[in-house]
Parts: sequence; structure tokens; C-alpha cells
Amino acid sequence: MTVVRPFGRLVPRIDPTAFVADGAIVIGEVTVEEDASIWYGCVLRGDMGYIRVGARSNVQDLSLCHMTHDDTVVDIGQEVTIGHQVLIHGARIEDGALVGMGSVLLDDVVVGAEALVAAGTLLTPRTVVPPRTLVRGHPGRVVRDLRPEEWGAGRETAIRYAALARQHAQDRALEPVQPPPTK
Repeated sequence: MTVVRPFGRLVPRIDPTAFVADGAIVIGEVTVEEDASIWYGCVLRGDMGYIRVGARSNVQDLSLCHMTHDDTVVDIGQEVTIGHQVLIHGARIEDGALVGMGSVLLDDVVVGAEALVAAGTLLTPRTVVPPRTLVRGHPGRVVRDLRPEEWGAGRETAIRYAALARQHAQDRALEPVQPPPTK
């Protein structure tokens, strides 16, 4: 069951074209912009500051967004891809970036536009990832500039996920499939 609810006077704002999957939890001051998607099992808890998921961005299955009370926020730009099981705690991810599966982004991290954070990367507080670079490791370090053909990875995946979200939303509106009878 999807949970979308206020926290005190803080009310989620979800664009009608956005997709919030079954089992996601969206609480408090959270904005989900047009054609963005929040996938199965995600938690976006805007009870201590705001969370914004920009247009056509996706936060994939089992990811968590939160922040430090009155100190940091989560700001995800447009056409950003956040992979499965990512923890974002008070970080900013700029337009077109891609954050790989299982990564951890801590308070005051900034991931530059069209940057790529490799799967499993740990970005410690106040790390700044320059635009169009590849960062990886524990702690994450910039390893190289991205090649021109790599710049669009976050945006391309985001556009594919926007289309996939529309399919999931349509299928959710259909009658549930009945399991086959047992013998």
C-alpha cells in the first residue's frame, strides 16, 4: 500500500503526471514534479526539511531520502536517475546526473550536472562531484572526466523510466490478475 501523507502542516505535492508506486512512503514536505517516478518500497521522509524530485527524474526501488533536521535538504534536479537502494541524506543532485545502485550520499553532498556516481559509492559529507565526471569508491573520489558519449546516461535512463512509469500506472488501473488455481 502506498502512503502519501502530511506531517503536521507539511504536505506532499505530487504532480498528477508523476508515478508513486505501491509500497512507497511519501511524508511531509516532498515535491514530486511532472513525469517523475518514485518506485516500489522507496521512502521520502520530508519531516525535517524538504525533498524535491525534479521533472522526469526517478528514484528507484528501495531508495531512501531524508536529511538532518533544519540543516540540509534533498534536492534532485531534472532528468536524474537514482538507482536501486540508494541512501540520500541531505544531498543535492543536479540535472542529468546518475547515481548508481547502493550508493550513499551524505549531508551537503553536491553531485554536478550529468555526473555519474558508480554503484556502491560512499560520498562523505560536503563532497562535491564536478559536472560530467565519474566518481567511485569508499570514500568516493573523482576518477576521470566522462567522455561525451557518457554525459547523457542519467538523462537517457530518466526518459526510459518516465515511459516505464506510465506503463506501471496504466497496469495498476487494470483488474488484479488472479493466481492460477492450486491442485
